[in-house]
Amino acid sequence: ENYGTSPTQFNILKEVFEDEDVEKADPQAHTLLQWLEIARAKELTYHPWIDEYLEAKGKDGTKANSHDSDAVPAEPKPQSGVASITQSTTDANIKSLADLKGKTVSFGSQSSTSGHLMPRSYLLEAKLDPDTDFKRVAYSGAHDATIAAVASGKVDAGALNISVWEKFVADKKVDTSKVRAFYTTTTYYDYNWTVHADMPAALKEKLTKAFLDLNKNTPEGKDILELQRATRFVATKAENYKGIEAAAKSAGLLK
Repeated sequence: ENYGTSPTQFNILKEVFEDEDVEKADPQAHTLLQWLEIARAKELTYHPWIDEYLEAKGKDGTKANSHDSDAVPAEPKPQSGVASITQSTTDANIKSLADLKGKTVSFGSQSSTSGHLMPRSYLLEAKLDPDTDFKRVAYSGAHDATIAAVASGKVDAGALNISVWEKFVADKKVDTSKVRAFYTTTTYYDYNWTVHADMPAALKEKLTKAFLDLNKNTPEGKDILELQRATRFVATKAENYKGIEAAAKSAGLLK
């Protein structure tokens, strides 16, 4: 079977990636996952090894099973999107989540926790289903691209990580007289370290203790925590991710 990308399909991808607003917002190299999301959306042909590779890397949640692994430590931190996230807009009439009904809204990457899944989770809690209550749902592929989509008027509102929004504001990369944040979620458990359920208990306890003992006052602790943009790690459990799981199922990323 021929899995090659035809010239026509290549031009479709090239047109999407060279979109002026996306390039301005995200000049970095595009990831394989971003490419795959566009290929799927455009129904382009690609080799199945890409799905297998991303699944093996844990970057494509289509076959994830929360019962096969145990969460170790995680840091609860605010995220963005429609919730620990920031919802941004140029529409003066949008003042709450309820005002998004009938509007065009952009998320980031479809598999992003703070750019899509948690915003979706908070929207569902607010009795808003993005797939039926919004006029159109878009996926920009990245937080900064979401800001660009809102600023350019391509969408009425967008959900993104609050730390990205705050950095754009601090660096004066967004005109806050035109684009504003109208909703920020509460904090939630996001990033976590996970081990297989079959790991010996003693080793799991040793690994957990190593994370919990990390301290920014030690050289090694400071380096690791700064890389994670964290102040410390805290213990967590699978129940803390029910919201993400429900949102992933709603989006069709989990069965």
